[in-house]
Amino acid sequence: MSQNGYAQHYDYLKNKWTDKEQQLNKKLWKKHKEALDWFVHQSKHITASSLGSLILLTATPGLQSATVLPAVRQTSQFAQIDHSTFLISDLYGKLPSNIVPLSQEQKERIAAILSNRFGLPVRSELQGVQLNTNYGLIGEEQHLARYPGDTMNSQLPIADDAAKYWSSGMAPGLGAWGYFASSSATMTDTDVAREKWYIAVQTFLSPGYYTNVAQYNAFFKYRKILVVNPQNGKAVVSDIADAGPSEWTGKSLGGSPEVMSYLERVDGAAKGPVLYFFIDDPNDTVPLGPISVK
Repeated sequence: MSQNGYAQHYDYLKNKWTDKEQQLNKKLWKKHKEALDWFVHQSKHITASSLGSLILLTATPGLQSATVLPAVRQTSQFAQIDHSTFLISDLYGKLPSNIVPLSQEQKERIAAILSNRFGLPVRSELQGVQLNTNYGLIGEEQHLARYPGDTMNSQLPIADDAAKYWSSGMAPGLGAWGYFASSSATMTDTDVAREKWYIAVQTFLSPGYYTNVAQYNAFFKYRKILVVNPQNGKAVVSDIADAGPSEWTGKSLGGSPEVMSYLERVDGAAKGPVLYFFIDDPNDTVPLGPISVK
């Protein structure tokens, strides 16, 4: 093909994709017109130096608090908005004003929203097991020893860009299931990820737990959980590697330093409300770590 032919072909594809983008934008605006109009209106009042965020909602825990959102920018007549904005919009008004256990109707509705937005089978109940709550305060946990002799030096080497996680320190005890690996030599990438993205859940408060402790512990061991910060749309696929925290703390679950950092739950209090639901992943195909809205 001649150089001119390549140029014509490129222009053809460029125009085709431009038309496709405009069609998709029109569909988005038609479906979410009210929310998008609000975002665009607000963006006009944000200075160039602060376009990286947008303040949404009023101050209550159920998504009616000041929340930092991704930037809204104008491209021709359409606004390009981070997909997490739509998740925030979906959840708005569907959470209780106080951080309390969700009703069955709320759990089903929110599980459906999360399943749709993340492209995952998200469940409030799995194999007949439920958590004591799916909406609660998460607090920061310490790093867990992955194998006998594991230290902060071996877990977070100086060359690693994760030096900021050093301050959390290492927990004095082991996680609920003991070590992740028998030794440094036998540790796999899966073991590393399980510690890095772990959460502690009040497994002992799950309905029916004390009627069959062994069966429930086998179910909960490294069970994958989708944890979502409903105020910024950030989410992590985590695994249950510890039990806790105690009821008297007022918190419902704990997150590793990496989980807390990604969810942006590391302000002065290092805690905040999150949604957390089972992921139905019998073939272990869903990777641990941050996950984006589709």
